[in-house]
Formats: sequence, structure tokens, C-alpha cells
Amino acid sequence: MDGVDIPQGELADVVKRLRRIEGQIGGIVKMIEDGRDCSAVVTQLAAASKALSKAGFAVVSTGMRHCSTNEDGEEREVDLRELERLFLSLA
Repeated sequence: MDGVDIPQGELADVVKRLRRIEGQIGGIVKMIEDGRDCSAVVTQLAAASKALSKAGFAVVSTGMRHCSTNEDGEEREVDLRELERLFLSLA
């Protein structure tokens, strides 16, 4: 999937997710600056981390769909090793 351009419109949902995560991270920074309870901070960090992983999987999934077909809608061969590497990089 190296060098594959995914049409921007197909990633609109991922961009929305990332914007929410961006706000969530800002909230976590404020929690730390305000001296909030460690367990509350860690809970929010875990939620942000999970959301970020989901966004990453959505990008890989979208790329997988995009790379597995050509413009005529015909299937084409997908580099399974590259897909595996991408999925594992999110683990």
C-alpha cells in the first residue's frame, strides 16, 4: 500500500475522529495542568489511545478496499505482507 493515494473524501470520517481526539488530548493536558486525579487522567489517556487505534485501523481498512480494486472495479492483487505490517504497527 506504499504510495497509494486514498481519495480524501473516503477518509472524512477518520478526519472527524482525529479532530475529536485532538480535543480530547487538549482536555487531558488541561487535566494534568490542573492537577487532576491520576486515575482520571489515565482513564482519559486510555480512551484517547483506543480512539487513535480505531482511526488507524479505519485508514488501513479504507486503503485496503481502495488498493484491492482498480478504477474499473476489478479486483487486483493486494500485498498481504504490507497489510500485515500496517495492522501490526497499530498493535
